[in-house]
Amino acid sequence: MITFIFTLTRDGITPTPSIARSSRRKSVFLKNEGRWGETEELKVQVMETRKRELGPEHPDTLSRIANLTSIYMDQGRLKEAEELEVQVMETMKRVLGEEHPDTLRSITDLAIIYREPRRLKEAEELELQVMETMKRVLGEEHPDTLRSMANLTSIYMDQGRWKEAEELEVQVMETMKRVLGEEHPDTLSRMANLTSIYMDHGRRKEAEELEVQVIETMKRVLGEEHPETLSSMANLATIYRNQRRWKKA
Repeated sequence: MITFIFTLTRDGITPTPSIARSSRRKSVFLKNEGRWGETEELKVQVMETRKRELGPEHPDTLSRIANLTSIYMDQGRLKEAEELEVQVMETMKRVLGEEHPDTLRSITDLAIIYREPRRLKEAEELELQVMETMKRVLGEEHPDTLRSMANLTSIYMDQGRWKEAEELEVQVMETMKRVLGEEHPDTLSRMANLTSIYMDHGRRKEAEELEVQVIETMKRVLGEEHPETLSSMANLATIYRNQRRWKKA
C-alpha cells in the first residue's frame, strides 16, 4: 500500500524542534522493527503534544493525526484508520479548504484505506475527485496530479478494468517521460506497472520487452543492487515463468 506521509508548513514555532525530529527518527526505527505498539504510543504522544501546544485544528496537528492512520493500516485496523482519516479530511476541508493540496492528499489517503476492504467504488469516486481537482488547481503535468492518476490506475486494476488502466497508465508514463525524464525513478515505476497490465492481458512479449528496458535503465541509474532494480528483475523472472521459459526464470 501506498501511504502519503506529509509535513505541512507551520505558522507557529514548536518550542522543541530537535525533540520533534528525534521522535520522528525513533518512530521510523520502531516501525521498521515491527514494534507497532511502541510506534503507536510514540505517535499518539506527539499528536497529543501538538494538540496541546498548537490546537486540534492546526495543520501540523492534523498531519500528526494523519500519520497515525498509517500505523492503524499496517496493523489491519481499518475501521480505526477510516474513522481517523475521515476526521482529518473533514477538518482540513473546513480549515484549509477543499482544494488545498493537503486536503486532497487526505482524500487520497482515505481512498487507499477503502481499497483494502475492497470498497473500490468509493475509492474510485474519491480518487477521481482528487484527480480532477488537481488538474484544475495544479495542472495536468504536476507531480501530485500524475500520482493521483497513477493511484486511479491501480484502482482500475483492482477492478479488473484493464483497458482503462492501460490507457491511463500510458498517459501517465508518457507525461512523466516528458516532464521528469525517461530515467526518473517515478517514470520507471510507471513503466514497470504497465508490464503488469500487459501480463494480465496475456501480452507477454510486450511485458517482457518493457521490463527488460526498465531493468537495464535501473541498473545504470540506480545500480544493480538497488531494491527497485532487484524487484524489477524478480518481475522479469515471473514473466519468464509464465512463458514456461524455466531456465531463464
